[in-house]
Amino acid sequence: MTKPHHGYALLSAIIAVIVALSAAIYIGVDAGHGRTEDTLAAPRSAHNPAAPVSTGVWVGTWAAAPVGGEPLTETDGMAGRTVRNVVHTSVGGTSARITLSNLYGTQPLTVTAATLAVAAGDDTPAAAAGTLRRLTFGGALTVVVPVGGQTVSDAVALAVPQDSDILVSTYTPTSSGPVTFHPRARQTSYVADGEHTEDTTGAAYTGQSAYWRYLTALDVLSNEADGTVVAFGDSITDGVTSTMNANRRWPDVLSDRLRAALASGADAPRYGVVNEGISGNQVLADGRGRPANNPSGLGRFERDVLGRPNVRVVVIDLGVNDILRNRTLADPDAVLTGLRTLVDRAHARGIKVVGTTLMPFYGHRGYTVAREGVRRQINEGIRSGSVFDEVADVDKELRDPYDPRRLRSDYDSGDHLHPSDKGYRRMAEVIELGQLEGAAPARL
Repeated sequence: MTKPHHGYALLSAIIAVIVALSAAIYIGVDAGHGRTEDTLAAPRSAHNPAAPVSTGVWVGTWAAAPVGGEPLTETDGMAGRTVRNVVHTSVGGTSARITLSNLYGTQPLTVTAATLAVAAGDDTPAAAAGTLRRLTFGGALTVVVPVGGQTVSDAVALAVPQDSDILVSTYTPTSSGPVTFHPRARQTSYVADGEHTEDTTGAAYTGQSAYWRYLTALDVLSNEADGTVVAFGDSITDGVTSTMNANRRWPDVLSDRLRAALASGADAPRYGVVNEGISGNQVLADGRGRPANNPSGLGRFERDVLGRPNVRVVVIDLGVNDILRNRTLADPDAVLTGLRTLVDRAHARGIKVVGTTLMPFYGHRGYTVAREGVRRQINEGIRSGSVFDEVADVDKELRDPYDPRRLRSDYDSGDHLHPSDKGYRRMAEVIELGQLEGAAPARL
């Protein structure tokens, strides 16, 4: 038999390599898409050449600011337990990543397992079939978050629906000291004894929680959105009097409005909306502790606004606690100067700023005539156009027309400071969608 020519041998070798690569690509594309079977798919690492190319923009679909160390967790933290946080998306995407925070821990936070899944329904710790994904951090299943630090997971391929609940589960075998948390979540999350991050039934999650623990952000790679809107404020933005598990905070309603406008064919901005409200937050003053519980707006703006992905607009509703929590009379000029500083920082990143007026609080235990005077002076400054790029006059729209010192009764939750669900909806309606369009003014 005649030996093959060397050229034919080389050609055969090249064909064999092509066939092998084609098979690898097919396997890579087929794996982990969670078709209909309830399989656990591991994420593709960013350096995997077999991973399909995704398109879209990274945007925030949910976020919550770290507020402090959870009381009574100083010794044991969440050691030996699995936390299943439930969060609600504003926009959908094809991939997702999370941020975990150990800002208030006194020891490194070790997470040996973490998963992401679409919830099977409302108010449940069960995962929808085929959606559970393991999360990795730098390619590893275990991550150690340093004291005072945070970490971002690798991206995982998952069809994340808009306007839906997502389950983020983390297991910590050892204590990190105080658990970094966000109280007043207005959303029920879950806890299980032992390691149950891959539990799809939710049966192990016998504990319930009104807090978000460790988790501070969920981002998605999205074709539905071009950027992120950050709602930055205090308890009114946090939605503390809104109905539990109903997503009726004003940033939720703003997100609903954006989706509805786009669905109707209107020319509206395509943005994810994230809520960075903290109850009791002030523009100027930190809370107690080191690091500070409830850090000031000035102190946390870099992390909670500028640190979010592709931020186009920030809506600021902040200042009423500078009035109510100041033992002496607050200086309106100092508050306005603080707000202008936030605007300057946003403009330096090309971010547009919409600001709200401060709503009335007559009838609240903190009301005094002098404090009412400070509120009106701050609102005059805001309405003058010398602070924000755009103004949403929520004071004018939610106050009692017969007594502008107080909220209109149907917009009042009953504590004479925080709105009812109807009031939160009206707040979101006062923000015109067109105010969210455009860019920050050019810097001179």
